[in-house]
Amino acid sequence: MKTLDSIKKRGANRRKFLRTGSIGAGAAIGTALLSNRLAGSQGDDSPLNKGDVAILTFLSALEQVEADLWTQYAELGGAVTQGPTFSPIDLPFATGLAPNYITALQVLDGDMPQYIADNTDDEISHHRFLNNYLTSKGANPIDLRGFAVLPPSQVTGVPQDGRLTNLKQLTVDTTWWTRYRSATANPDLGGTFENAVPDLAKGQHPAIPLSDADLVLNSDGSIPNHLQAIASTAGFHFAFIEQGGASLYPALAQKASSLEVLRALLSIGGSEIMHFQTWHDKAGNAPNITDGALTFPNLNSAVDPNTGATGPNVADEFQTNLIMPEPTVFLDAKLGPVAIIRPTSTQQGGAVASVVSFTNDGLFLNPATGRNTGIVDVLMELAEAADAAQRKM
Repeated sequence: MKTLDSIKKRGANRRKFLRTGSIGAGAAIGTALLSNRLAGSQGDDSPLNKGDVAILTFLSALEQVEADLWTQYAELGGAVTQGPTFSPIDLPFATGLAPNYITALQVLDGDMPQYIADNTDDEISHHRFLNNYLTSKGANPIDLRGFAVLPPSQVTGVPQDGRLTNLKQLTVDTTWWTRYRSATANPDLGGTFENAVPDLAKGQHPAIPLSDADLVLNSDGSIPNHLQAIASTAGFHFAFIEQGGASLYPALAQKASSLEVLRALLSIGGSEIMHFQTWHDKAGNAPNITDGALTFPNLNSAVDPNTGATGPNVADEFQTNLIMPEPTVFLDAKLGPVAIIRPTSTQQGGAVASVVSFTNDGLFLNPATGRNTGIVDVLMELAEAADAAQRKM
């Protein structure tokens, strides 16, 4: 297992724009991890080259990050029971510890607790499978648990062990909403997009209840705006996280040399796309409320929440039931519009871009120091290696 003890340290100035000055133990991967040829065979007995290993290692690391954040959501808002049968993974922790948070999540959809539990199960399986696959090929799996130093929710019953991710101070980019509705712009071709919930992209917002105090209902039993805002922030954050996977897997699949690795990336990536569309649909049900400086706009009002502009084009950009990708330009505008996942270029949707977006989201912010944990350095090292992979025939 490639643990932190075998990950080499880097200098204090590496990537200050992401780390804001903080370095944790183990700031770079060992060179042995990226050896040019590794033992192990696929169907045709071909060894994996260093590019395929780099891709798989980065994806396993990012799936471990996602498993960590989804575990926190499931602990508080997941289904208490998983039905009469359990998956081969099964969630190895208590779920649904915050019933009033669940009630607020169910304003977005009554099935939210089950979907949260299922998404968590999926991400755990992705990380576990990728590590097992690396091991089967003679490569080193990845384990980031040494960076699990961030405090979890203080809600009663939540295990007080350290976590990789912070869901208490998120700055959520919601431009994925308008990006998938645009019929004329593609981020891979320079397109830019507006936020669906502009306030989420400003400041820091909790997506989980911080303590039991956040779970108190109004005297009439209704959901306070603050608790609803926490649940609605989570709803938009779910889609933000999963749209990253929807783009990342096809971006890296273009670099895979092994057909078996390509098959794995396409197969896992497809489940990430399913996650994204599910959460895209549910986020649209967030009610129009205000909690302090955070307002969730009425996205069906045909009013641009960023500029106040009105009109039919605005309605198409924000209408909540338009969850299928609008055909747009791809590769070359002369080819005409086509419904696609976007982005799928390395620059916009690759490994480094994913780490940057997760870091900007506030996932790795340590509230005790106001800085990102050292996991950012490790993820960036892995991401650079994955993006540098080249397809070899």
